[in-house]
Parts: sequence; C-alpha cells; structure tokens
Amino acid sequence: MSDVSAQDILTIRGVTKRFSVGDGELEALATVDLSIPTGEFVCMIGASGCGKSTLLRIIAGFEEPTTGNVAMYGKAITGPGSDRGMVFQDYALFPWMTVRENISFGPRQRQLPREEIARTANEFVRMVGLERFAERYPNQLSGGMKQRVAIARVLANDASILLMDEPFGALDALTREQLQNELLQIWKRTGVTTIFVTHSVEEAVLLADRVLVMSAGPGRIDSDFRIDLPRPRDVSSPEFNALRRDIARRLTSHLTLARIS
Repeated sequence: MSDVSAQDILTIRGVTKRFSVGDGELEALATVDLSIPTGEFVCMIGASGCGKSTLLRIIAGFEEPTTGNVAMYGKAITGPGSDRGMVFQDYALFPWMTVRENISFGPRQRQLPREEIARTANEFVRMVGLERFAERYPNQLSGGMKQRVAIARVLANDASILLMDEPFGALDALTREQLQNELLQIWKRTGVTTIFVTHSVEEAVLLADRVLVMSAGPGRIDSDFRIDLPRPRDVSSPEFNALRRDIARRLTSHLTLARIS
C-alpha cells in the first residue's frame, strides 16, 4: 500500500542534488523528504545558497534530482508541466506581448477554443485588478503590476501548484505589502497550492500555513513550523512575534554554524 496521503498533492522522497563544479562536485541538497497537502500555503526560508531555489526548480521539473523522486498526486515529475507554474523575482514576462496576451499565452499553447481563451484571460485580468492596463506592454507597467501579470499567467494556465521564488524581493515595502495581501486573496479564491521562497521571516509568518526552515548548504529541511494564527494576521501581536522569534532563532543558528564551519 502507498504511504502517500490521498490529500497530498506533492511528495518528495529522498531527494538530493549535486552539481559538477570543475573537477569536483557541489552538494546543493542533502536528503529532503516532504509532503504537501492540496491547497496548503508553504513558505521556505533559509540562508543564501541553502538550496531553496534548487528544490523549487526540481519541483517545477527544470532540474532533475541526483537521487530520490518527486511526485504529484503519486505520479512522478519528469519535466516541466502546466500543472506547476513558476513566478520569478524578475517577472519573466514576454516583452512583446500585452498584459492580456501574456496571461492568455498558456491557454493558447494548449490550443483551447478562442472563446475559452478570451474568457480565461478576462477572468484573470480582473482577478489581479489590471483591467485598465490589459492592452499595455510590460515596459509600461510598474514592478508590482508586472508581478501580478506573472501570477495571473501561471493561474490562467490551470496550474495546481504555484511556485514562487522570492517574487516580491525587488519591490518597495509598500508594493510588497499590497501584493502580499493580494496574493492571499487569490490563494483563498483559487485554492492553489503555493510554495513560496523568501528571505523574510516576517513575510513567511504573515503568509504561510507552514514555514520550512532549511539548513545552510547542503540544504535539508531542518524545522517545520505550523502557523495556526487566524488571517488576516497582525504583525504586531504577541503571538505573531513569538513565532517570528522562534523561526529567526532557528535560522540564525544555521547561519552561525555555517560561519563556524
């Protein structure tokens, strides 16, 4: 009998990753075991170089693990797929396409009927609040708008897992706070399973159902914090700050160990 829960959308078993560097090897990920239930919002946090982005790329199918396997609903992930969508810090939009065209790219590639493509594009343009900017090009948009388009493009492609690699890291504090709130609204509305990489402990506690703390490289999941605070969350509350301190303490201990070693 399989040990995969019927509710788990993603299972990672014994995953490691090593890269060839010159005449040697770099171990990016030590053994990672993880299960993520459908609809959960998970944040991964850790020092630079701890393997967060590498693990995300393995889930996306952009990289193959050296050992172990990753499966979605029990089926092995062997490459990229429309069921998993990646949002990067640098947006990765097509500069020659309008907002509407960027969002409808996935449905067009899947050769859906023209009416369905238009309906899907309109739905997600509205969802991210860009109706007035639908015919503009990326170079005519602010950073926050570009990131909304990137999120909408993934969701319009009917992704079940939203993978986000420090998506708000380049934005100013006000825009970042606004997009955090909007992302939570989109997540509640769509139920999309979200895996979000960040360097910010506060951002992780604000957004996530679970916060995974990764050890300094080679990366492994050292701690798994359940965030049971009701939403919307008050960053000034004692409960919020107690969790933030616990996670920061765990993260800082890894940074200290990395410097010693």
